[in-house]
Formats: sequence, structure tokens, C-alpha cells
Amino acid sequence: MSGIILTPLITAIVHLSFGIPLFVLNGLGYLGLLVLLYAPLAALERFRPAARYVLIGYTVLTIVLYFVMGPPFMAVGLLTKAVEAILVVLLVVEAGRARSAAR
Repeated sequence: MSGIILTPLITAIVHLSFGIPLFVLNGLGYLGLLVLLYAPLAALERFRPAARYVLIGYTVLTIVLYFVMGPPFMAVGLLTKAVEAILVVLLVVEAGRARSAAR
């Protein structure tokens, strides 16, 4: 779970630090989904499984659009995409564990 908290925080900080509206919105999206996924609020409990899959899709979309938008590919961008890929793997593993625990 800590990796799933840390990786979107890293990518959100990177996106927010650029100050470009599209990047700021992307960073806020990561933070919002992270809150939805892990905030200790009972009212959010029923949304957690869906939030996990939305965060997976959001992250994959972010990665794909980075490469679709084309060069220049900066080192910080590529590093952030690696962090986002790790996030996707961690979320898929967590989803599998949650599914197994529900059986």
C-alpha cells in the first residue's frame, strides 16, 4: 500500500511543479484519486474498488498521452512515466489481492 501512496504523490508533485494548467490538472487528478482510494472515511468505502480501476486507467492514459504528444522527451518526464508504470503494476497486484480476499 505504501508504494501505491508514494508513486502518485511523486507524479503529482512533478506535474504540479510545472505550473502548466494541463499538468496541474493531471497532478490534482492523481491526488483526488489517491484520496478516494485511501482516505479513512467510511463514506468512501464503496467507491474504493472502482477508484482503483479508474486510477489504473488514468495512469495508463497519462503515459500514453505523454508519448502521443511527442518530443521533447525530457529525463524528468521519462522518469515520471517509469514511476507511473510502477503504480499501474502495484494497483493491478492490489486489485488481484482484493479480489482473492473477497472470495
